[in-house]
Amino acid sequence: MDSKPKILIVDDEENICELVRLYIEKEGFQAVIANDGQEAVAKFNNEKPDLILLDIMLPVKDGWQVCREIRAVSTVPIIMLTAKGETFDKVLGLELGADDYVVKPFEPKELIARIRAVLRRSSGGESEKTDEDELVFDGLRINQSTYEVYIDEKKVEMPPKEFELLYFLAKNTNKVFTRDQLLDEIWGYEFFGDSRTVDVHIKR
Repeated sequence: MDSKPKILIVDDEENICELVRLYIEKEGFQAVIANDGQEAVAKFNNEKPDLILLDIMLPVKDGWQVCREIRAVSTVPIIMLTAKGETFDKVLGLELGADDYVVKPFEPKELIARIRAVLRRSSGGESEKTDEDELVFDGLRINQSTYEVYIDEKKVEMPPKEFELLYFLAKNTNKVFTRDQLLDEIWGYEFFGDSRTVDVHIKR
């Protein structure tokens, strides 16, 4: 069985799909391609990718609808690809459950860095579970090593970045942080976008 992470590339422009495929295969990933929204959902169900690169402007079903359908059944990491770049697009994507976004045209190194960062966050690392990894409050249990959250012992699914934000805030109770401080702590040097990203994740 191939242990290389599998990435589903969804874009209606075949030249972009081919270019991204070359980028990610060179970095040791597997690539699966879909050229419209309906095909994207089908390949998500059949191929079980580890991460999805999802364009917004797609035929049949747009990226918003695809993201909504996938997020309803899975927490697989999703990075939105958009040529628009307006704050509205970015915020809407994050509200629908996307983990990150990249504005086209993008540099190959930036795309690969974001892919690796999102996959790293979603894996939760490989460290063994210790008491220090777990925060317990009244009815709430947050485990950092497994990226699991339980409310009244019922597991709650959430994307990696939402988990990291929750864990950080829970670990620092009774402290006040600015948007910039949260961006620095959670997104770090990899973040290039709008500070309203923090508002979106906290609202969710």
